[in-house]
Amino acid sequence: MTVNVMTAGEVAKKVINKDALFILDVRNEDAFADWKIEGDNFDYFNIPYFELLDGVEGIMEKIPSDKEVLVVCAKEGSSVMVAEMLAEEGLTVSYLKGGMKSWSEHLEPVKVGDLKDGGELYQFVRIGKGCLSYMVISNGEAAIIDATRMTDVFLNFAESKGAKITNVLDTHLHADHISGGRSIAEKTNTTYWLPPKDAEEVTFDYATLEGGNVVTIGNTAIDIHALYSPGHTIGSTSFVVDEKFLLSGDILFIDSIGRPDLAGKAEDWVGDLRESLYTRYRELSGELVVLPAHFMIIDELNEDGSVAEKLGTLFVKNHGLNIDDEAEFRRLVTENLPPQPNAYQEIRETNMGKITPEEEKQREMEIGPNRCAVR
Repeated sequence: MTVNVMTAGEVAKKVINKDALFILDVRNEDAFADWKIEGDNFDYFNIPYFELLDGVEGIMEKIPSDKEVLVVCAKEGSSVMVAEMLAEEGLTVSYLKGGMKSWSEHLEPVKVGDLKDGGELYQFVRIGKGCLSYMVISNGEAAIIDATRMTDVFLNFAESKGAKITNVLDTHLHADHISGGRSIAEKTNTTYWLPPKDAEEVTFDYATLEGGNVVTIGNTAIDIHALYSPGHTIGSTSFVVDEKFLLSGDILFIDSIGRPDLAGKAEDWVGDLRESLYTRYRELSGELVVLPAHFMIIDELNEDGSVAEKLGTLFVKNHGLNIDDEAEFRRLVTENLPPQPNAYQEIRETNMGKITPEEEKQREMEIGPNRCAVR
């Protein structure tokens, strides 16, 4: 009887490569309905673990023998037991190491482009949560943008590239995940930038990031230009990197646009959202490659695992950028909002420095899908 182990990184590679996989998810039905591992060629069967305590004989006909089978639960323990029972029945199966918690936290680094004078730009795809972080590297220096709380990934990656982290930036005050920006800045004794209009209640020192700011990385003057673009939050700021890439934060996604309500301000901020997308972004080059802070659905991943598309293409294909009537836009944005992210108010307070939850509590706060977009 052999039970194999599959890591979140190995599952991420299967998502990117569009491999076939059969997932037996033994979490409760509501947890599965809310959030699951998604892949183009994945098949699923969900049955709560407690229904299998007496054995797996009743579900054997549901489990294929010609596909790789992965058993998934919340933390790992239940999936190990179910995988062992399936192995005793003669199936070759794996369980997900660390369960859905490890899936939520895995970051997959993907190079999205070269910059002038030898620099590089990397995207860190948090594939189980839909978060996207960035690292700009030039001449031995690095800037990190929209970092998640898994700070070691960024620190180790910069070290592997021989780059010293000199600037850490957040496009806005996040409400769906805990930022690692302040922690990285403290560990590296460097500057943490925040838009001041989002930082009025923060309890720590920061550098004020305002439209027109230029942050230079390395000796080759790879500039990050700050572009004030409110709407998702009142301080939301986009970055143009090296006149080639547009880091849009949570204002514009590949398949949707940002929601304006995570501070309870949907009616107040919908006008800002339209102004940013329909006026400020229209003035930018359509050749800029949009790199958002989140993705919503697995279809937004490119073949290399990156999430990126030219701004001009989005002005043609993204429905949220093609609503001519302002009243219709206002109605779409305020009436088509998904449920609020789990624990979003606590996450905002954590990112303000008002509360400091234990690591396990932070994990629980973030469990679930990304919900930063208008449906």
